[in-house]
Amino acid sequence: MSEKDLQKTENTAATERIRNVKTFLPRVDIYETKDALFLIADMPGVDEQTVDVELEKNILTISGRVENGRVQDYSLVFSEYEVGDYERSFTLSDEIDKDKIKATVRQGVLRLELPKAEKVKPKKIAINAA
Repeated sequence: MSEKDLQKTENTAATERIRNVKTFLPRVDIYETKDALFLIADMPGVDEQTVDVELEKNILTISGRVENGRVQDYSLVFSEYEVGDYERSFTLSDEIDKDKIKATVRQGVLRLELPKAEKVKPKKIAINAA
């Protein structure tokens, strides 16, 4: 199975998709600092109107809709990539402060900031001389 095949998900009846288009798993980088986790997802073709981020029962789902990418009055002769929608889900632990999640999208890159809850942030303990 090629890498291209692994990145494509199947449209199955269980997902109840409204649009009959291919759906891809966006590639995601995850970074961690002492205060937050950051998810950076490549979703070419999406913008703030066509991307959705939902959180339900500790499941964070990102999805994006991409139009067909065809140029009007031209016919496609050759294509090196496929156009489709994006969808990916992550299970969040209680270590994330779910009320403070922030999302931005710019030039097809979705950036999520997932702040850590105060109870899991590292704390410096002062040492007193006795």
